[in-house]
Amino acid sequence: MGLITEFKEFSMRGNVVDLAVGVIIGGAFGKIVSSLVGDMFMPILGLITGGVNFSDMALTLKEASGPKNPAVLLAYGKFLQASFDFIIVAFAIFLFIKALNRFKAAQPPAAPAGPTPSEALLAEIRDLLKKQAS
Repeated sequence: MGLITEFKEFSMRGNVVDLAVGVIIGGAFGKIVSSLVGDMFMPILGLITGGVNFSDMALTLKEASGPKNPAVLLAYGKFLQASFDFIIVAFAIFLFIKALNRFKAAQPPAAPAGPTPSEALLAEIRDLLKKQAS
């Protein structure tokens, strides 16, 4: 099997295509959540905390000493904002998975498959041996 043919089979599998679609939608969803947190929640949280802008919060580790040596900052405000982003995305994914699980549970279970022909033959042999033994 040629390398190109093998790659074509791999790339056209359903799981790979589904994964690619999920990654693209996840990236777009991440941008929406980042905007929601940065543009909606953080200003309200800043207003509640007395006008604090979380994205500007940082601890200066080293002052700037010229244009070529900028200040070294520990930007914990951006970390807080990214943490809020993560919590919202994780909660949204949790709700989505919970809805999927509820949908799966609502479907009736599949009927159990009958015995295979070899299992049926073995059962007949077992029954015949039981008759001979008694």
